[in-house]
Amino acid sequence: MILYHGSDVIVSAPGVEYSTRNLDFGKGFYTTSIKEQAVRWAQRKALINKAKCGFISVFEANISSDLKVLDLTNNLDEWIDFVCECRDGSQVFSSYDLIIGKVADDKVFKVVDMYKNEIWDKARALSEMKIYETCDQIMFATQNAIDSSLVFKENLEVEL
Repeated sequence: MILYHGSDVIVSAPGVEYSTRNLDFGKGFYTTSIKEQAVRWAQRKALINKAKCGFISVFEANISSDLKVLDLTNNLDEWIDFVCECRDGSQVFSSYDLIIGKVADDKVFKVVDMYKNEIWDKARALSEMKIYETCDQIMFATQNAIDSSLVFKENLEVEL
């Protein structure tokens, strides 16, 4: 499987230590199977950091069956609670090597935020999320998962 990482720098040797923020699935190395999504991430990161361009780092992924994987792709009920916990700084992600699921983009995260702040109940939040286009993210939570699963193939420059 091919995975992409969008950034303002080339990432040929990813490491979990570079992750500094509590994102959807906690701290780790985020990838996607969707090239267009990686392009958007690269452009966004480059604009934030005032870089001249962005980069997509391309990896061949071979996920070992020895890794502890949490796949939330088809479980929005569990996904929404997990994302809320991680965004609040919980270390729940550290129980896994790899976490797979949807992306709480700006539109979806508004729904997550309404649920997290108890403005909407879970049923309302989940019904609202289904109307939004979603993308995927595959987060490597441990260095072992990165080292045993990813092989850097190439980088692609992304114009702003």
